[in-house]
Amino acid sequence: MAYKSLPLAGFKPDLRSPDSTTIQKGITIRFLRIITLILFDVVSLASAWNLAVYYGTPITSPWTEYSSFQLLILILDIGIIATKGLYKAGLHRRNYIGLIKAVSLGAILLVLIAFLYEPTNYISRSTFLLFWFLSTAFICLERFLFDVGTHLLRSKGAIRYPVFLITDSQDQENHVRLIKQENCYTVAGISDSSCLDRDNREETFEFLRNQGIVEAFVSWNSIKNRLYVCWRFYTAGITIRILPMESDVRHPKSIFWSIGEVPCLTIPAPIIAGGDFWIKQCFDLFASALLIFIISPLYLLIAILIKLDSPGPVFFRQERIGLHCKKFKIWKFRTMVTNAEKLQASLEEKNEIKDGVIFKLKDDPRITPLGKFLRRYSLDELPQLFNVLMGEMSLVGPRPLPKRDVEKFQTQHFIRQEVLPGITGLWQVSGRSNIDNFEDAVKLDTTYIENWSLWLDLKILLKTVQVVFGKTGAY
Repeated sequence: MAYKSLPLAGFKPDLRSPDSTTIQKGITIRFLRIITLILFDVVSLASAWNLAVYYGTPITSPWTEYSSFQLLILILDIGIIATKGLYKAGLHRRNYIGLIKAVSLGAILLVLIAFLYEPTNYISRSTFLLFWFLSTAFICLERFLFDVGTHLLRSKGAIRYPVFLITDSQDQENHVRLIKQENCYTVAGISDSSCLDRDNREETFEFLRNQGIVEAFVSWNSIKNRLYVCWRFYTAGITIRILPMESDVRHPKSIFWSIGEVPCLTIPAPIIAGGDFWIKQCFDLFASALLIFIISPLYLLIAILIKLDSPGPVFFRQERIGLHCKKFKIWKFRTMVTNAEKLQASLEEKNEIKDGVIFKLKDDPRITPLGKFLRRYSLDELPQLFNVLMGEMSLVGPRPLPKRDVEKFQTQHFIRQEVLPGITGLWQVSGRSNIDNFEDAVKLDTTYIENWSLWLDLKILLKTVQVVFGKTGAY
């Protein structure tokens, strides 16, 4: 299958980068809801404390005389409620048993604090019991009234989140009914899985941006072969709800969430989309510049050895296919004879990669004596730090392949071209040249894309050092 270079207009610089600096969709409503609940809780707790002090047995105590102690009570209780996750949406904020436990725990901790601070001069038992009873009652009543008010507003069409549904046509009616059970969403659009196909993806996300979509409900059947597309929602600030499925497979960034009483997986959007990828780019730039400066004497030494080893240039520049199938020149120290690319045609029948997509030959006659040493320790790859410095590559990512290899790609292989290519990657630290099937290599690259994080990049970099010095699978 022949490839074509994709136009850069309309394409993001990397699958993991946002179109622009984006705040999580719907965060304003969520923030206002949390602030409102905290204010209501503060009023409830303060009212409970003042009533308990007024009606309880009076006793001279700093706890009843100074407002700073009342502030401590409020901070402690609100902190416990927040720690228990009771300011989250849906069933969490309506978890009355959890609220009672949180407030009760706060009361017990206050007793301990007061005993340690002033063991003979706290408050009367009647005041303490009244506060515990009134605080739990007021908190639960306030949450109930908040839900009733929210329900009434939503029945009028207010404070609803616009969502988009992606599911098979035969399941759309059932999934719409399921979404409406939550009574906080407005279904702004419905489509089948084809809207996530390569040719339709940009149009779909343009629609989502124009409609101000906050969350996307996606069936497992629509996403199971396109998990890398989750990055497009993630960097657009859109939360993904993966609708109920029978499979036990989970996306690495997903958490469990319930719609009504039905559990489904959720991939929450970050507060600021693309922040982690921005850190990756800054690290690539800084690290590549620093490494070039530190190992510049090694560059000079290798260049001299290459000149002494065999006739020809020091560097080998080859056209590779990078991000969005854009061509660029990759830099390497020359490890082969000067006419190596012309000789490859005569060696194709000896290719050790079973499906023939990429070319690998263990005892390649084109490699020079010094080249074998450079390849064994991956020293030939060092000039690619300049490619990283120019923004054509990253330290970690799928390896950029020659035109000859990409021309043999099938459609599913092109996911590799939607992220910046790297000097090292999951493929290289999972066997390097020992992998003899391109499909296995693509699976590793896809796994990297789906699971990408700064921590994963760091682990791959550390693993690369171990693999290189161990000379594992390199030739």
